[in-house]
Amino acid sequence: MANLDWRIRRAGQAVFTIWAVLTLTFVMIRVMPGNPLGTMRTTLIQQGMSPDRVNALIETRLSINPNDPIPVAYADYLVSFFQGNLGQSIYYEEPVLQVLAEALPWTVFVLGWGIFISYGMSVVLGALMGYWEGGKLDVALSTVSIVLGSIPFYVLALLLLIFLAYQGGFFPTGGRMATGTTAGLNWPFVSGVLYHAALPVLSYVVISGLRALGMRGNSIRVLGSDYLRVARLRGLSDLTISTQYVGRNAVLPLYTSLLISVGRMFGGSSILEEVFTYRGLGYYTLHALYQRDYPLLMGAFALLTIAVVLTLVIADMTYPLIDPRAGGASDESY
Repeated sequence: MANLDWRIRRAGQAVFTIWAVLTLTFVMIRVMPGNPLGTMRTTLIQQGMSPDRVNALIETRLSINPNDPIPVAYADYLVSFFQGNLGQSIYYEEPVLQVLAEALPWTVFVLGWGIFISYGMSVVLGALMGYWEGGKLDVALSTVSIVLGSIPFYVLALLLLIFLAYQGGFFPTGGRMATGTTAGLNWPFVSGVLYHAALPVLSYVVISGLRALGMRGNSIRVLGSDYLRVARLRGLSDLTISTQYVGRNAVLPLYTSLLISVGRMFGGSSILEEVFTYRGLGYYTLHALYQRDYPLLMGAFALLTIAVVLTLVIADMTYPLIDPRAGGASDESY
């Protein structure tokens, strides 16, 4: 019962967070000085449009009628949002939801591969480092992990772009797919997608050194467990013990950080996709800011917030299923 109450409270916190972000977005549109609604109205009037035409265009773009009272406009804004009507992009002249829905799979594709490869490497390397603590392998990998983990991902992205794309010519300098290919399950398209995503994915993978150090610390904590002594008595090899026994149990605390990093990567995707001209969700968010495309900017901001909140909720809800020992602690901590 306590576990159920905790899940209900956690879900309520997530709903409240999303509602607060949507409310803040509405305030930015309607109430704050220098808001998008006022800016659009001034710009359109300066272009010679009549007030009626301006109000109709603003209602189309922002899903808000400027003549409605604030409570009515606020209710209409929430209803429109949950119906999928996020307004119309000023720059692209397309529905905001359509622009974001087309960009989101590309961001998920890069993030998914980056996280999968980086965490897979971190688990294996961290388990080996922890099992041979103090050895040459541990010292070498720890040093490399510290150096790589200390480099900001956008700095590393710029270095990869300069040396491997512009100077070396090994990878494309931008884009999502090869030109002249048709989207579908055909090798020219698939190979082009993988080729263009290689550097963004590599940027995520290389900076995962600190995760390997976290895995190393978890591995050291489980080295004295009884099941490891039994494994040694069975005559299993050091590699088998370090990866299958130490690694399997030391990886559990990394599960929450895995899902939290998904939210962080969504937030940091704007810079990375801008560096590689990779037209994903982050790319459109940043360019909406440059182009003062307020409907697209607010829709992308709301979508990023929902993505971060959902990943955190999933982490909290599923961790007791991954590690039943954490169930009681989770109940007490909320």
